[in-house]
Amino acid sequence: MCFGFQDLVFSLAILVIMVLTTPCSCTQNNIKSAIFLSPKIELGPGSVSNKFYYDLDFPRGHIAIKSFDAEVVDEYGNSIPLYETYLHHWVIGRYYIQKNVNDNNSSQYNVRNSGLCQGDVLGQYFGLGSETRGTFTYIQDPFGIEIGNPKEIPKGYEEKWLANIHAIDTRGVEDKKGCTECMCDLYNVTKDENGEPLSPDYKGGLHCCYDLAQCKLKEGFKGRKRSLYLRYTIKWVDWDSFVVPVKIYIFDVTDTLQISHNSSKGINPIHNCLIEYQVEPCSTSNKDENGCVIVNRTSVPFKSGGYVIYGVAHQHSGGIGSTLYGQDGRVICSSIPSYGNGSEVGNEEGYIVGMSTCYPKPGSIKINDGETLTLLSNYSSNNNRGHTGVMGLFYILVAEQLPHQYFTNSFFSSFFLYIKNFIY
Repeated sequence: MCFGFQDLVFSLAILVIMVLTTPCSCTQNNIKSAIFLSPKIELGPGSVSNKFYYDLDFPRGHIAIKSFDAEVVDEYGNSIPLYETYLHHWVIGRYYIQKNVNDNNSSQYNVRNSGLCQGDVLGQYFGLGSETRGTFTYIQDPFGIEIGNPKEIPKGYEEKWLANIHAIDTRGVEDKKGCTECMCDLYNVTKDENGEPLSPDYKGGLHCCYDLAQCKLKEGFKGRKRSLYLRYTIKWVDWDSFVVPVKIYIFDVTDTLQISHNSSKGINPIHNCLIEYQVEPCSTSNKDENGCVIVNRTSVPFKSGGYVIYGVAHQHSGGIGSTLYGQDGRVICSSIPSYGNGSEVGNEEGYIVGMSTCYPKPGSIKINDGETLTLLSNYSSNNNRGHTGVMGLFYILVAEQLPHQYFTNSFFSSFFLYIKNFIY
């Protein structure tokens, strides 16, 4: 009996060596893909839609998301140009809801990404804006965003998805750029959607282009209301031992970090992400040979480190690039916008139609535990009014382990569990 057990262990050891020295199986040939439509978005000339849609159509099961792409289309499936309907942003969130319970408010809670902002602020899993058609989102093998893990879903709950879609119809408006930047005077707004007075120095932003707001039209312009949709394409693979999970982190250049000293919890960072900010008009004091560039920055500690697999920034019109730096000044990722120069869909003149992305060689860019990262967001302000309601976000995917580490740890964990169960 003793000899048989040693024989088994020897055979399993040989199997371990074979597995750990065999190149990782790629997921490319196993990729599944599906195209979905959001609920209907109704927009008339100059109107705004900024609604939340729950229980989105979404792939089910324990899977790894490989990419998420989206665009605005009409009821016939035609792509809509940005100069007709400006896609301010779309975000996709995850939530758990109790089964067989009608009261959604008390039976559901959001499942946010890995950080860093407070509460549910910027807690989405996916999201972009006007740049969505020209921004690459595919996650390289063998990495993926894990969802649908039955071990993570609380008993009696199920996993579902929601969308927030903010679209502005600019057909026939007096000032297209002003409408897309949500300038308050064009919307004739002095209070936010909750009826609270706006600060006198708040010139434009999300508080002025809320759901059902109306931007000023050219005198006499008439146009029909139409039905639009967010068409989104998801690619995924079934979850297996060859997929390495990544975590989602979103940084906000408006994050005003505070450090709380709690005797029981020690040093605790408190993030206050404002999401948007204003770029002041160009002045003599900040103009140089390259024009007028306004730089905003923030520095935040990264509690749990790992290896950067993907990175991309989100900026609005006027943006000229954003960079995330490590504590030693090294560039973790730099993302630059592309502006259109034509009239065709995906190349609309003057609009950001894409953002460059980072795909570091796995293992080449590591963020250490507790490392302080610095985010810079650059905007050009070569006009008389600056820019209102802009954003300076940065989205990265981080793997806590490299593939060989993950596979080794996963295999040995299963291996020793098997041996333990066999002995006892």
